[in-house]
Amino acid sequence: MSDRWQDEYPFPSHFLNVPGGRLHYLDEKPAISIAADSVASLPTLLCVHGNPTWTFYWRNIISEFRGRARVVALDHIGCGLSDKPQDYSYRLADHIANLRQLIETLDLRDITLLAHDWGGAIGLGAAGQMPERFTRLALFNTGAFHGESCPWRIRVCRIPGLGAWGVRGLNLFARAALVMATEKPERFTAAVRAGYLAPYDNYEHRVAVHRFVQDIPLAPSHPSYATLTGVERGLARLADKPVMLAWGMRDWCFTPKFLERFREFFPQAEVHRFADAGHYVIEDALERIVPLLEEFLTRDNTTADIAATRAGE
Repeated sequence: MSDRWQDEYPFPSHFLNVPGGRLHYLDEKPAISIAADSVASLPTLLCVHGNPTWTFYWRNIISEFRGRARVVALDHIGCGLSDKPQDYSYRLADHIANLRQLIETLDLRDITLLAHDWGGAIGLGAAGQMPERFTRLALFNTGAFHGESCPWRIRVCRIPGLGAWGVRGLNLFARAALVMATEKPERFTAAVRAGYLAPYDNYEHRVAVHRFVQDIPLAPSHPSYATLTGVERGLARLADKPVMLAWGMRDWCFTPKFLERFREFFPQAEVHRFADAGHYVIEDALERIVPLLEEFLTRDNTTADIAATRAGE
């Protein structure tokens, strides 16, 4: 079985200089031959990943929509094909600022945010600061507010010394996710597994994987606690936008409690629950998510009943 992950990821690379170094991003635009009215029917998609993934997580969504919409996805500094500086702060505020710089540089507007994992706090952090550029929100097993607890599997990775040895030395965090974050392991072929792990092939290249774990603000004294508080408060500036919540219900990290919390912020959201999917919900339920997302993107929200809640299988 081939482990050529590049066959799964046929997208040209682009780079943007940000304070932390070169930030890698994808910018897939509709074919010129597509009729203008067809292009206009779909908004710009902005895909924001979490930890320990990278733009590879969005590859199937990009392939599905790139012929009809502009699809932009970025690798956070330290992740994917972006630079991996060893002396960078890797704080939530840094990632939000980098995303804002990308949005402004590309002059992205009419954005539909697609966010997963810690990409929710980053993407919604940027959206809350520049809501005029965002039209819709599609959220997948993510968070953008202070949680009540932290899973022990995450806490172990934060233990001084032990955490760095496991996450950076043995790559246990990224490797374990290939098993613990999915309910459909058969979909993780040799090529897919290689793709998820490719950017994190040595101790230095795993710096952001570890720093993301360390940057979870569990107490007010944490440097990113105030930033996350600001992200949470900014959700009110997005409350009038159509929201889609697609959740793998067997996620042990971003559990269904996170879904219910988002419903408090966005009571009008349409909800799709996937009982047989885990944290990597787009891997586990891709064939069901794509038509739901397409309907969400093309719906006339001036007449549609966006308050209707739909339950996924």
